[in-house]
Amino acid sequence: MRQRVIPLLALATKRRLSAVGCDETKSRGLAVLNSPLLNKGMAFTADERKALGLRGLLPPDISSLGTQVKSAYIQYERLPDALSKNIYLTALHDRNEVLFYRLFSEHLREMIPIVNDLTVGMAIKQYHHECRRPRGVYLSIDHADGIGEAFANLGFGSGDIDLILATDAEQIPGVGDWGVGGIEVSIGKLAIYTAAGGVDPTRVIPVMLDAGTNRESLLNDPTYIGNRHARVRGERYDAFIDAYVKAVTTLFPNALLQWEDFAPGNGRRILHKYRDHVCTFNEDIQGTGAIALAAAISAVRVCGMPLRNQRVIIFGAGTAGIGAADQICGAMVREGLSKEDAARRFWCVDQQGLLTTDMADSLREYQVSYARPAAESKGWKRDENGNGVSLAEVVRRVAPTMLIGASTASGSFTEAIIKEMAAHTERPIIFALSTPQAQAEANPADLIAWTEGRALVAAGSPFAPVTHKGVTYVIAHVNNAMLYPGLGLGAIVSRASRISDGMFSAAASAVSSLVAVRQPGASLLPHIDDLRSVSLTVAVAVAEAAHAEGLARVKFDDIVQQVQDAMWQPEYRRIHAC
Repeated sequence: MRQRVIPLLALATKRRLSAVGCDETKSRGLAVLNSPLLNKGMAFTADERKALGLRGLLPPDISSLGTQVKSAYIQYERLPDALSKNIYLTALHDRNEVLFYRLFSEHLREMIPIVNDLTVGMAIKQYHHECRRPRGVYLSIDHADGIGEAFANLGFGSGDIDLILATDAEQIPGVGDWGVGGIEVSIGKLAIYTAAGGVDPTRVIPVMLDAGTNRESLLNDPTYIGNRHARVRGERYDAFIDAYVKAVTTLFPNALLQWEDFAPGNGRRILHKYRDHVCTFNEDIQGTGAIALAAAISAVRVCGMPLRNQRVIIFGAGTAGIGAADQICGAMVREGLSKEDAARRFWCVDQQGLLTTDMADSLREYQVSYARPAAESKGWKRDENGNGVSLAEVVRRVAPTMLIGASTASGSFTEAIIKEMAAHTERPIIFALSTPQAQAEANPADLIAWTEGRALVAAGSPFAPVTHKGVTYVIAHVNNAMLYPGLGLGAIVSRASRISDGMFSAAASAVSSLVAVRQPGASLLPHIDDLRSVSLTVAVAVAEAAHAEGLARVKFDDIVQQVQDAMWQPEYRRIHAC
């Protein structure tokens, strides 16, 4: 029997997991009720109430978990807005983890935007103005020598942790830099890992890497609780990250490390530094790209033209846009193209227009490989200000088969641009990935109408189905939650030594395999309501890829069964007083 620590509570609330399917604890009375992973509320049995010292501390009625879920959902529905619902779910998470995860897992489509996405951005803005139970580990760049001590204070053993999710909160979608409040991003993502992917919530750690903040409103706010100075850059920042990686890989050698909401330059530099010898990935860069690849795989199954023959325009050459390019480019290489030839299938357009080699001094490192030869576009029309080549001109010259938007430039995929594209390809593949809906490059209904139903459409936000000339088109929602919970679970079950491109490719192919794209109007991606079964399929594919590449550190007898057995279930366990 192995001792487990309930995260972030006093050591008095430790529990033990027995071999006979029940929990063992020395805690009694209020200490049990105040422990989120022990607390069952009104669902404690009569025998448990007697043994755990709960008589008189609860009303006499005994409820089931199902009844509690129904009651909790009624309370949730009564709340007036998204932020109130976020606060309610956070409080439930702090009070009763099993109930929280059962409720969340039964309402994933509705609650993921509340637990994560833009609602968590609103919660982050209020973070230092609210009294919340602290969750996670807060590491300060001003006290980098205390990283090991901070993790040791949790009381975990070397084999107790599967996943550590860290952010420095410099570039939170829809929020930007919000300092120490960014811990809510890590907490929300880990909640999705558990509800959608079955990752054990007692074996994860959210981490805030506090390198300061450049947001003046926080620096001038007397109630701000993070480091009250500008963000640290350069060698000191890199040394801070290195100290973190060395500490966690030493203390928890089996843990998967995930990076979240770093600025593009830092995020890519960190990923490239550690990815070849640490089990790690960046969800903003690789996860977004991989789920876009999944939609692209589905689209080419419909149109019949392999990825290696696609002509791809990326509009918005930032983290998400280049992340999608990287994953699709890698798939082209696996289909037989050289890396250089695959890169030549892409035209990237950003604020300065088409990226070309004569812009080398102003391009980010990760954009350089996609820059087109300057001579190629010498005679192309510049925008009205005489600057770079516009999206419309690139579409006219290139005749793309695939158009991917990650620009946050609302309405930039105009009717003229889309009709020009559709005039040269039978089934134009168009992904408007920017979120929220108000910042999408186009409304899917318009894309369907402008192409007479021929476009294969995916969007970064959820959109209602579109009916055009008697056919109902289900718009694929390119949501990273379809991929990263299963990816993480597969890496954990296989004890992968690192996360390879092949594992991402396997994850994308697994997601795509779950849709019947030949049906007219079918979605290019599965429905988010089926997220737990999607995660199981993805995890199996990832574990198989890790095994095939020699990266798995466990032996598989039955991969499917081993993944199923590893999935944590939000169910109450019997509690034995010891």
